[in-house]
Amino acid sequence: MHIQRTIKYEADRVRGFAEEIMSLAGCDRLKSCIQCGTCSGTCPLSIYMDHTPRQIMALVRADFKNEVLRSRTIWLCASCYACTVECPRQIRITDIMYALKQRAIQEGVYPRRFPIPVLAREFSKMARRYGRITETLLVMRLFLKSDWRALFRSWRMGLGLLRTGRFSLRRERIRRVQELDQMLATIPEAPATPSTPRQIP
Repeated sequence: MHIQRTIKYEADRVRGFAEEIMSLAGCDRLKSCIQCGTCSGTCPLSIYMDHTPRQIMALVRADFKNEVLRSRTIWLCASCYACTVECPRQIRITDIMYALKQRAIQEGVYPRRFPIPVLAREFSKMARRYGRITETLLVMRLFLKSDWRALFRSWRMGLGLLRTGRFSLRRERIRRVQELDQMLATIPEAPATPSTPRQIP
């Protein structure tokens, strides 16, 4: 594991970022973090992260928005909830990771052609438009927008899934999708994603 250790400057802080995150549902207890490291110790993927979960919590509280959103850590979170279950301060760390992912997608700050934010965007678009997810089409969009060569590497597995009926080429759709639109319209709109994402290498 290689963890970056860099000097933090006051000028790098984005004032109010911590308050914005803590104002979101499930994220309000971040201020009670005692930096014990339990989240990092229980995370099965922390050895692959550029910042441990404990460090991410500290960076968020200190308003280092840009460093947090550009970190690969938030994308490697597997949503296993081990950190949340073990946290002695009952901080919903997984929910905070979700909030950071959403913010990174909204602002177009994520690793170039990284599959996880691509999957999140395509999943959301398909769910909103049709009310259901057609896994075959979702996987194809994911491959085409992240790594089109993976489509050819996985053709045998895909063919096997089609033969056994696990994958379907028929688009799934709910009957009264307009009612779903009405429900989603009650949710406050998130900031629009920039037309030219500031993707990082």
